[in-house]
Amino acid sequence: MINKLLIANRGEIAIRIARAAADLGIASLAVFPADDAQSLHIRIADQSVMLEGTGVAAYLDATQIVELAQQHGCDAIHPGYGFLSEQAEFARLCATAGITFVGPNPDILQRLGNKASARVLAKQCGVPVIPGLDASTDLRQAREFLSHLPHSSPALLKAVAGGGGRGMRIVQHIDDLEDAFQQCRTEALSAFGNGDLYIEEMIPQARHLEIQIVGDGSEVVHLWERECSLQRKHQKVVEVAPSPTLRPCLRNAMIEAALTLANAVQLNSLSTFEFLLDSRTDRFFFIEANPRLQVEHTITEAVTGIDLVQTQLRLASGETLRSMNLQQPNIPQPLGYAMQLRVNMEMLQKDGNIRPAGGTLDIFEPPGGPGIRIDSFGYAGYTSNPRYDSLLMKLILHTPATSFDGLVSRAYRALCQTRVQGVQTNIEFLKNLLCHPDVASQQVYTRFIDEHLEQLVATSAHCHPVQYADAIAAVGIEPNLSEEEGLLPVKAPMGGLLVELCVAQDQPVRPGQLMAVIESMKMQHTINASEAGIIRRLAATAGTAISEHQTLFLIEPAAVDTLAVDASSEAPDLEAIRADLAEALARHARVVDSARSQAVERRHAMQKRTARENLHDLCDPDSFMEYGALTFAARRGRQSVEELSHSTPADGLIAGIGQINGSQFGPQQARTLVLAYDYTVLAGTQGLMSHKKLSRMLTIAAELEIPVVLYAEGGGGRPGDDDDATRATGLNMPSFWQFAKLSGLAPRISIVSGRCFAGNAVLAGSSDIIIATQDANIGMAGPAMVEGAGLGTFAAEDIGPVNLQTHNGVVDYLAEDETHATLIAKQMLGYFQGALTHWKCDDQRQLRYAIPENRLRSYDMWSAIETLADCGSAIQLREQFASNMITALVRMEGHPLGIIANNPKVLGGAIDADGADKAARFLQLCDAFDLPVLSICDTPGFMVGPDSEKAAHVRHSSRMFAVAANLNVPFFSLIVRKGYGLGAMAMTGGSFHAPLSTVAWPTGEFGGMGFEGAVTLAYRAELDAIADPDEQKLLFDRLVDKFYQQGKAINVAASLEFDAVIDPADSRQWLMQCIQAARTPNQKRGKKRPFIDTW
Repeated sequence: MINKLLIANRGEIAIRIARAAADLGIASLAVFPADDAQSLHIRIADQSVMLEGTGVAAYLDATQIVELAQQHGCDAIHPGYGFLSEQAEFARLCATAGITFVGPNPDILQRLGNKASARVLAKQCGVPVIPGLDASTDLRQAREFLSHLPHSSPALLKAVAGGGGRGMRIVQHIDDLEDAFQQCRTEALSAFGNGDLYIEEMIPQARHLEIQIVGDGSEVVHLWERECSLQRKHQKVVEVAPSPTLRPCLRNAMIEAALTLANAVQLNSLSTFEFLLDSRTDRFFFIEANPRLQVEHTITEAVTGIDLVQTQLRLASGETLRSMNLQQPNIPQPLGYAMQLRVNMEMLQKDGNIRPAGGTLDIFEPPGGPGIRIDSFGYAGYTSNPRYDSLLMKLILHTPATSFDGLVSRAYRALCQTRVQGVQTNIEFLKNLLCHPDVASQQVYTRFIDEHLEQLVATSAHCHPVQYADAIAAVGIEPNLSEEEGLLPVKAPMGGLLVELCVAQDQPVRPGQLMAVIESMKMQHTINASEAGIIRRLAATAGTAISEHQTLFLIEPAAVDTLAVDASSEAPDLEAIRADLAEALARHARVVDSARSQAVERRHAMQKRTARENLHDLCDPDSFMEYGALTFAARRGRQSVEELSHSTPADGLIAGIGQINGSQFGPQQARTLVLAYDYTVLAGTQGLMSHKKLSRMLTIAAELEIPVVLYAEGGGGRPGDDDDATRATGLNMPSFWQFAKLSGLAPRISIVSGRCFAGNAVLAGSSDIIIATQDANIGMAGPAMVEGAGLGTFAAEDIGPVNLQTHNGVVDYLAEDETHATLIAKQMLGYFQGALTHWKCDDQRQLRYAIPENRLRSYDMWSAIETLADCGSAIQLREQFASNMITALVRMEGHPLGIIANNPKVLGGAIDADGADKAARFLQLCDAFDLPVLSICDTPGFMVGPDSEKAAHVRHSSRMFAVAANLNVPFFSLIVRKGYGLGAMAMTGGSFHAPLSTVAWPTGEFGGMGFEGAVTLAYRAELDAIADPDEQKLLFDRLVDKFYQQGKAINVAASLEFDAVIDPADSRQWLMQCIQAARTPNQKRGKKRPFIDTW
């Protein structure tokens, strides 16, 4: 058995635990911070010890609590509910310290305490869950989920940790989501130390039921159900056990589901499994598990006679269900009904908002009698503390009878016998609620109170009988003091803690003078004099809790003009710089190039620009907003903060949001996340703090769905950052995952100049477009790692030189230097930002001569594309890789689009494995970001033969069919000469009828294969029968010409295999007509496709 128990909680639940421990002969130790020294639990426990700190934070200080347990000889800790009760890390901390955690083991807490992971478990066990997201959710994911719900269907945001309705909001409209998300996250972080949220669909007419489960690690049993449907803004108000209206078949199904989940985790303590029952369909859904003691455990105890707290303590001491005689056959049927009402110190407004009520309990007289139990920490003279939960008392009623109406009546009478004065409570509201006929008949649901709130709040308190004797309060202040003495009262505008009194008795005050400071909701609020006068009475003391409208001072008005404020004397000096601002400005000044002259000089000596110079060139003037400039390398154990802030500014990653091409596309389209690794800081390596910054920035990019431009120069991961003692390898960092997750959401362009290895190379390689300069080296490892792997010693210049990486397809565009690369990046980004209004083009009649009259002669396809496109707008991607296939971004009359085209100068325009890959990836890029695609076809087909098949040509070439068939952007095909076989079909999206429009120039020629090959195969016998070579060639040429005439563009068009033969000079006009005829893509939110291939 446990010898000594530390109770890591406060108030009524701490008292409940202390009493249960005493009944088992276990000594108890209570904890409390200085601002909770009035709480009754420290008197009930055998001993008490003060916590450092104040408020909720003190009760959440896991390390301090474990240390106190060790210092005071405690061998167990009971967390109660709330605070640390569901924190797996706290349970692990206890285990490490050799202290028993009274509750489930850490792994169970991890799985059940996190609501998102509990949903996943339920799905794995076949238990139905409400449609929702199964992981911690960010705002973008929540918005996407809400947008896919049926019209007008609301959703529910919920904290993944904790309970009690905190961190929970209904979202009716997508416009309300952002505010609700921030409110939930803030509330959850404050209450549970974890701000993670998830989202699920809301069931409007739902009942809330929960199954109480007990387990010993090998066996689990149920203690029936509780119904908690009467809630106010997701916080339980009234609970009953068992449910008087739940059908037996549903009860049994829920119990079975709860037992399944408990068995799945091998539950070794208490846990409640909660369900929503759709009252319209009788379908139920698992919503969450609470692996701890519940606030409403009392009513299960009442109807079963089983002490749940003692059960927890005995299980933690090593007993089993068998040894406690708690196996399922021994669990009694519920005896009658029990109800719990939560009496809170609060003021309920007609709009449903709740304000905590402060003050001192002048009188506290709970009801008594058979079937009434009180769990409370209240007593006359107790002063409430706004930093803590407002629960004052749990009123528990039990009747062994089978009449639920009788229980409701007993509860109502008990409320009428309850006498609380000095602090406002919700007792009158509870009386009103019990008087509602739907409560007695249990025709209630989770939104019942919210939907009937105006009626429940408006009912007069005088309608209810008073069943206690009035008496003069023992605690109070002189009534009507200000009227009797003719003084003006200064009252507190809100309840809270009186932190400071700034005036003294008989002190004159002027209008606007600071008189006092009140702390409420973790904020300090000042009280200033509204008029001149003299302080004649101080009615409150600094350091005490005060209630709203409580008199703090009595002022005698004084008509002395000299007391008026001289406004000019108090006007601030706008030129003065306060010390805190000066310090911040000085720190910011350290990070800019002007403060780092030596590093800048070294950079310029290498004929390269600094990271900040690149960003200055990239972003529109004065548009760059930097994030995280004040951080530095995580090496405080090796260098001072002063040294680090000078030598490692921004930890080598300059990051922020700027505008690019704003004058062309406007500020909204110009928003871009810009990132630049700074090679002058530890060789641009990725440190602990820069990874944190990168993660923060990528979260913002995902939220805003904005493009990313990254200067990726750097040496990869950085050893030696040793500030974080909890980190072992850092392999759990999210930044690489986050960057890859952006694929398909918004364009990502990487610029590589100089060395780019390891982690920096992964970021570049995960980008949509890589621009590299002539001096770039890109590799998955730098020289040190290569040598460490035993692969030899190499110079950095030997690893991934740019001539290699352009020919193998890693680099999309080769620039001269950083200036040129930045210019190209801006141009490339512009294709994804929108259309331009100003453009010009070459004389389109030149296209009539682009194709030679000799059908066997090659020509310059790129020259034809440049003529077709707006002047200066065509830019080719991966030019030196698979050059038989051209992929390019261009503009037509200012409109951006992508082009794939065969290059007849390389392999005669035939498509090989690399060419197919190149085209397929480019099509994905265009599709993801809504760029129409023009395919210009001049191909004899796919490459064939044994050597071709060695490159897995079947799979690679088929990518063109698979990708093109699933495009969701306008697709057009122009066949300028050869359109043969499967290759031509691949170039036209899989079929000549797949594009929105397929046309040919008069030079077009078509066939199942090349004419010469077709003649050789079809007429082999006839040709072999002719002995004279000259006669044989005459027949061969005649047959080829016959095939050519049959396959000429105008003849094939007549058979309607494609749409038209056009004048080459009209190609732009045709294309613009196609673009105008195409369906305009909807303004997208989120991704069209999961990701874009990196290859």
